[in-house]
Amino acid sequence: MFRDLHRTNAVSETNFGHLKQWAEIPGPTALPIIGQMYHFLPGGELDNAFSVEFGKHLYQKYGPIVRFNAFLGRSPFIVLFDPESVSMILRSENVMPIRPGFQTLTFYRKSKNKNNQPMGLIADIGEPWRQFRSVVSPVLLQPKIIKLYHGKLDEVAMDMVARLRHLRGEDGMIQSPFDTEMNLWALESASLVALGRRLNCFDLHLPADSTERKLIYLVHEIFRVADELDFRPSLWRYFPTRAFKKAMKLYEEQENTARYFIDRTMEELKANGGSQTEYEKGVLEKLLDVNKEMAVIMASDMITAGVDTTSNTMAATIYLLAINQQKQDILREEVMSSDGKKTYLKACIKESMRMMPVSAANARETSKEYNVLGYRIPKGIQVTFMHQVMSQMEKYYPRAHEFIPERWIVGKDDPLYYGHAHPFTYNPFGYGVRSCVGRRIAILELETFLTRIIQNFKVEWLGPPGIVVKSSTLNYIRGPFNFVFKDI
Repeated sequence: MFRDLHRTNAVSETNFGHLKQWAEIPGPTALPIIGQMYHFLPGGELDNAFSVEFGKHLYQKYGPIVRFNAFLGRSPFIVLFDPESVSMILRSENVMPIRPGFQTLTFYRKSKNKNNQPMGLIADIGEPWRQFRSVVSPVLLQPKIIKLYHGKLDEVAMDMVARLRHLRGEDGMIQSPFDTEMNLWALESASLVALGRRLNCFDLHLPADSTERKLIYLVHEIFRVADELDFRPSLWRYFPTRAFKKAMKLYEEQENTARYFIDRTMEELKANGGSQTEYEKGVLEKLLDVNKEMAVIMASDMITAGVDTTSNTMAATIYLLAINQQKQDILREEVMSSDGKKTYLKACIKESMRMMPVSAANARETSKEYNVLGYRIPKGIQVTFMHQVMSQMEKYYPRAHEFIPERWIVGKDDPLYYGHAHPFTYNPFGYGVRSCVGRRIAILELETFLTRIIQNFKVEWLGPPGIVVKSSTLNYIRGPFNFVFKDI
């Protein structure tokens, strides 16, 4: 009842006169001309602007709402650490909410869009975005279609298990960068859906200059330049910088690479007569039936959004299980049984995404004025919701820094029960119509591979717990990868 009253008052578009104004919102100090920009420079207070430490610092110093003014073409924005305010904004936005993000990708696709073609879920906004989403959602969120990939994703998982065995040294440690191996697994899995084919990423003799390896490089570089250009101070909005020119080239190469693989799949489907029935058609075939350009754009977006995200989530989950052997043993007992239950498996993945989410935050651009914690927030302001910081607060999650999958299973009488926390502290796949359209596939990939890992290996950790997470557009697991894989 209290939340409903709070929300009703907060979204009222009348009587804003009594509210505190934009300039009164707490935030870093500003200097003449350059404003707050100097805080983001190397050595500045906010140099590491995407890390969870950055978020905790903001919350501890300024409180639940923090203001940032416009600079270098970047629009003004606020950062929120109050889940009730997050809930109010997300629930109150219109049916076509704007999620700020990859402006350089939008620029690229607009510059290439001579025939008013769709630009995809990442780049489009408004009615074009709604139309695109209305086509792809019934395909990517349809359980019967997702079920088609169970067996194929399990084959990928087993092939990756075999590869890890081959890459082990006598000490049980993987003799290859573990993050690269997770990227190969994620790309092989994503390609099944996005490109309608396996890429054979696990081929031990795959040339370094192969198209498959190139796709891995492109995904990495796209996120790197997006971090530099879209989410940090940059001059590209005033003139084409070197990094901006590189971004345009990367987007073009990735789109051409997706088109190359889709063309190969189309040729094979034609030669083989395609799927026998409508029910046997996978995601790519369904989208090709609508529009080839839409299929290419969606494939490119799925590769961009589905490789680094899934691979880093898997690496984080394996790490947390490796340093919590008792939890790993409970999970192994479940996945070794024949009853098909996945209760603890799902709980382990949820807890991993709470503790080490691949994205620290979500965002919206306001479509109207808001009353947020007594401050007047104008229309057209980016609001960043710091879910990673909120999901690690003790007041929401008791023993928040402990890996406790049981909190997602226990009943309401248990103090650890996840339902005692505000539901908008934890939001790994976004909210509403802007939520991740590929979440069913992502969860299936994670559950399938984690099951096979735990069935085949006892994963231990050499030395004291500790792993480096590099935070930028995503949270990247950077090692050291002290995993020891012992056969069961």
